[in-house]
Amino acid sequence: MTNRRRFLHAVPGAALPLAAAAQDGAAFRGREAVAVNGEWEFRAAPETAWRKVTVPHTWQVEAALTEHYGAARYRRRFFAPARWAGAVIRIEFEAVYHSARIRVNGQPAGEHLRSGYTPFTVDLTRLVKLGAWNELEVEVDNSFDERMLPRGTSSDWAHDGGLTRPVSLLVTPPVFIERLWIDATPARISARVVVRNAGPSEARAVAGLDLMTGAGGAIESSNPRAGETTIPPGESRTIELAPVALASPHLWHFDDPFLYRARATLDSGDVAETTFGIRTIEIRGTQFLFNGEPVRLMGVERMAGSNPEFGMAEPREWIDHDHADMRALNCIYTRTHWPQDRRLLDYCDRHGILIQTEVPGWGPRTFQKLGEGDEAALHANGLMQLREMIADARNHPCIFSWGVCNEVNGQNPPAQRFIRAMYQEAKRLDPARPVAYASHSLFNNPGRDVAGELDYIMFNEYFGSWQKGGVPELEKTLDAIHAAFPNKPLVISEYGYCACTDDRPENDPIRIGILESHGEVFRKRPWIAGLIFFCYNDYRTHIGDKGVGALKQRVHGVVDLYGARKPSWEALRQDSSPVELAVEGSVATVRARAAIPAHTVRGYALRAVGYGRGAIPLAARTVRLPDLAPGASHRVKLDLAGAGIERVAVEVLRGTGEAVVKPVEAGPA
Repeated sequence: MTNRRRFLHAVPGAALPLAAAAQDGAAFRGREAVAVNGEWEFRAAPETAWRKVTVPHTWQVEAALTEHYGAARYRRRFFAPARWAGAVIRIEFEAVYHSARIRVNGQPAGEHLRSGYTPFTVDLTRLVKLGAWNELEVEVDNSFDERMLPRGTSSDWAHDGGLTRPVSLLVTPPVFIERLWIDATPARISARVVVRNAGPSEARAVAGLDLMTGAGGAIESSNPRAGETTIPPGESRTIELAPVALASPHLWHFDDPFLYRARATLDSGDVAETTFGIRTIEIRGTQFLFNGEPVRLMGVERMAGSNPEFGMAEPREWIDHDHADMRALNCIYTRTHWPQDRRLLDYCDRHGILIQTEVPGWGPRTFQKLGEGDEAALHANGLMQLREMIADARNHPCIFSWGVCNEVNGQNPPAQRFIRAMYQEAKRLDPARPVAYASHSLFNNPGRDVAGELDYIMFNEYFGSWQKGGVPELEKTLDAIHAAFPNKPLVISEYGYCACTDDRPENDPIRIGILESHGEVFRKRPWIAGLIFFCYNDYRTHIGDKGVGALKQRVHGVVDLYGARKPSWEALRQDSSPVELAVEGSVATVRARAAIPAHTVRGYALRAVGYGRGAIPLAARTVRLPDLAPGASHRVKLDLAGAGIERVAVEVLRGTGEAVVKPVEAGPA
């Protein structure tokens, strides 16, 4: 033991400002969250010696372990100060792929199995030694498993094992808030807290609620007794808090992502906070209405974990990098194949990207060759992951809809039963949000597909790539889908070009051609409410046909694994722009597009910069544009004064600051 301890290294976590000391027998009050990221020790099953790694971590990006799908262990020490006496001590893992078994001081503490992308907590209280160092060990397994989602090897992405997202210790009073949920519309803000009583006797819990602007600015509403209940020992109760109506709510919009903050308090001293946005999503016939306005949305999907330096253990800097690049591509609507990192959803909240996040069921093999008990096991696993996903992410205004699976063959009866069960549970948990699944089984007899029973239709198509044919076949298929579901919006949830077979080598001009030719087809059909190009990035996958080791990949994107832009990046940016810009002489004309993407352009500005010899900027003018409904236009006289101006660059900016079109060059004004 002495030698083992010598190689362990940990730094006691610092208490956050909310912490309150519990010295001299006083009850523990407040809440501490102590990060336990950073340096851990690690050993994969093939290895004999422990070594240091940095958590979040995946072993799949290490040359010797890229093909290791199996068990590994992590361990570290943490210090539990004496002031935690009387507190409940939990550990929260934001994700472990895919199964985790936790031990503290050599004793089993808990487990979380077959759910690799959702947060979970384990109560460590009974095992922690106060005023001392404690040993924490996590056994992780990422073996392909036939009774979980994704099922076996069916999915086409990287199955990176490890402690892939942040880890924290949560220290609270025995009566504490497990969840704080907000449902916000312009007319009403409703809040619920799920409160746990981990104490030995019945407890009375009184909950308060404060609503603030932004990240904790001016208080909009305060109620110290918004709700209360009695909780038996060892149980949880949900408290419905008194609703709030704001006099002049500031709505969240992808071009104006305004956030509020909610703080829930308990008389036990516990506090929980969350950000939220006020906005509405409706489906009316074949239209999406966002905050009451018709919108036809467009964006691009990103496959997380694709940078071979990080894998699924992405740092915030890389998440922000990619999503800033997606915003530069005019992406305001995306989807993902599995539940996403909290830091990613936070970025989308703050920068205005609508997203569908999904339970990771992928591929028709998911419900093929089912053995005895397989279907029931997959149902139970899917429902568990759905519940965990919604419980954790439902406050995010960026979540446009919940996805229940992808390309599982919605005409196959076992898949249909699964999708129906998932849909019903999603609507029970979050009635206001749409629910959909991305179908790849609408090419023949689309009316038989269970997609028609969900809130809108999502269709993945690859004519000219995975499917034979081109524009004529695409048009015929789209019209047949609309005939089968004439009163539902259709979203093209994937389209693009994959250089994934020997007869389809990488050819970015073909990718651009498909983007443009298929886009022309989509825009002629007003019942197509959204487009999601696939893919933003070439992506790492265990079944990749290009590259080796950590660079095993599908070549599908407008950027490569390291984020380098291809020519198709600029083509996608232009195709996704909500406006068109033309300059004649000293007059610029901005026109809001009438077809996808189509929405009211609000809060935009036109900027003109005059350059002299040596590309020196000599004069600039920014003009705020009026609100422009789809198809409307506005003319701006540039009026740049200054000697020596040789050329003028004109661009259009969103209210969030990004340029939405490539600058148009003009002569001197």
